[in-house]
Amino acid sequence: MQSKKPLRKILYVGMRYDYGRPEQGTSFEYNNFYRTLIRMVTSVVEFDFMTIMQREGKERMNALLVEKAVRENPDLIFCVLFTDEIERKTIDRLSTQWTTFNWFCDDHWRFDTFSKYFAPHFHFVSTTDHGALEKYHAIGYSTVFLTQWACNHFEYTKYDDAVKTFDVSFVGQPHGTRKRTVSSLAKHGIMIETFGKGWRNGRITQAQMIRIFNATKINLNLANSSWNLHTIFRNQQQIKGRNFEVPGCGSFLLTNYVEGLEQYYDLENEIRCFSSLHNLRELILYYLRHEDERERIARNGYQRTLRDHTYERRFMDLFYNMGFQL
Repeated sequence: MQSKKPLRKILYVGMRYDYGRPEQGTSFEYNNFYRTLIRMVTSVVEFDFMTIMQREGKERMNALLVEKAVRENPDLIFCVLFTDEIERKTIDRLSTQWTTFNWFCDDHWRFDTFSKYFAPHFHFVSTTDHGALEKYHAIGYSTVFLTQWACNHFEYTKYDDAVKTFDVSFVGQPHGTRKRTVSSLAKHGIMIETFGKGWRNGRITQAQMIRIFNATKINLNLANSSWNLHTIFRNQQQIKGRNFEVPGCGSFLLTNYVEGLEQYYDLENEIRCFSSLHNLRELILYYLRHEDERERIARNGYQRTLRDHTYERRFMDLFYNMGFQL
């Protein structure tokens, strides 16, 4: 059996700020990937390619990335690409000397326009889209790992003294039919406290979001595309980080069904799914009345998340498959 290589230093290549805009706060990948990695690996060196590119230009930023790798000599270069800021020739140069990896975030809709062109330049990549595995194999790329979103349990935590201030809340932008869903529920006497850009309460920070999850009896996760208000088709969405973050805070999650979600949670005893607007109304009213059952499901979901669905666990599996040990 081939021995594993020690993983002591990572060069992390990702955006620190949301879409490269400091005024929007830190990015999803910084909050969840970087902040998990720094608790796992002895040394994690950050390369915020977007901020550097905005200051120095694309060509100079790529040159600085190579210089950074030469100076740091990492065991692994862990990338979260956005578009084509990091040039393929730069990845090729890095891959001649160091182990390179990229987490592809959007293979359910960007494989054919993005991932398939960049993946062959990395030693390893990961995807959260089961359907993309065949696509990778079809282009002759075999070192792809199926992974999934998760919860950064170092940040998303359960507050033991949390007071349930909100009956029902939703965090996210008002895309698709979300506004109509919230309005329809309000007409039936179910008031949803909504947070995020485009709602009255506005954009919130990650810390505020975690407090809201803890302070809510029923946390909703709503599809972000258009769907029939009376019937939700089962295959039009992908699993999101929210599916793991709410249970990771020890709170009750009521979400639209997504294909494959049952592989990660017991949909009766760890989280609950709704299948239509009518079913959503019924489940909200039921679980507002049945606190003990709601809290039991939340506890089960919390325990399952900490056991199986943290980014620490995801990264441990990925590193092992790449031939590393911590």
